[in-house]
Amino acid sequence: MQEKITVPLTSFISSDLSKNILFELYEDMLLGRKFEDMCAQMYYRGKMFGFVHLYNGQEAISTGIIKLLKRTDYVSSTYRDHVHALSKGVSPKSVMAELFGKETGCSRGRGGSMHIFSAEHNFLGGFAFIGEGIPVATGSAFQSIYRKQVLKSNNVLDITVCFFGDGTTNNGQFFECLNMAVLWKLPILFIVENNQWAIGMAHQRSTSSPEIYKKAQAFGLPGIEVDGMDVLAVRHVAQEAIHRARAGEGPTLIEALTYRFRGHSLADPDELRAREEKDGWLVRDPIKRLKKYICDNSFGTVSELNTIDANVKNIIGDAIDFALSSPEPKIEDLKRYLFVEEE
Repeated sequence: MQEKITVPLTSFISSDLSKNILFELYEDMLLGRKFEDMCAQMYYRGKMFGFVHLYNGQEAISTGIIKLLKRTDYVSSTYRDHVHALSKGVSPKSVMAELFGKETGCSRGRGGSMHIFSAEHNFLGGFAFIGEGIPVATGSAFQSIYRKQVLKSNNVLDITVCFFGDGTTNNGQFFECLNMAVLWKLPILFIVENNQWAIGMAHQRSTSSPEIYKKAQAFGLPGIEVDGMDVLAVRHVAQEAIHRARAGEGPTLIEALTYRFRGHSLADPDELRAREEKDGWLVRDPIKRLKKYICDNSFGTVSELNTIDANVKNIIGDAIDFALSSPEPKIEDLKRYLFVEEE
């Protein structure tokens, strides 16, 4: 089944949508945006080092999918991983401290921007190379089905959500793992965050078949294209895919069409993309769209949303204070965390 979801946001009103849910979606997207904006400030002030890839513009995908998951479900990310971790519940303080290379970071300051990880939240990590996370996520989904079918677990089947970009879909891991997932009916969602550019290569120029969701057909799993700038549309297709996976019916491939509002990384001057192209996507800002939807449909007021804005700013401020005041890793601990330590 290949399906192209092109219906606008207002058509995805379901019985579970309430003021509380809409406010949760808005706050999560805003947290991601403000967090990344602060990362840019800290990077240019010399507080962060290495490559830092920001998620601005793509928030509807992370929020629309991850906020539907259970605590015990798994998420595998990419090098653009900060916001995925925040949506999964990893503390902004521990993520920011990790970006500062501090001992209190979620990876003890050893991972940095591209290697956010949290076992507590079943966040399987960011990965510096494209495609690395797909086999890891496939293994995660396999252990879920193994626990259920072989070890006879009575728990609800845990699912795995695997995020990756359009550039990854020309790599072998993508095709191999789609095949495995269908063969074993694994409870996994493959999420293509198609932001139109693989570093400096336009998607339309790099693949012979630009409509990625149609590649699902070769392996016999549902392929769905959705507006990745529309959090309610993303949530709608994710609900169906999650239900299917949890029921033991196997994987789904979702291609979310989106756009990053900044360069590939903070070291990228972003000179390759045309101004007209950027402006055309900026007017579709997912946060502004949801804010307008909430107000136009009387789910909330501007004043209430401003309160959320203020709260998010305080959270980000606390995260910065925490990161700045946290200790550096000790030199004598340089070789710690290479292997599992005894309790």
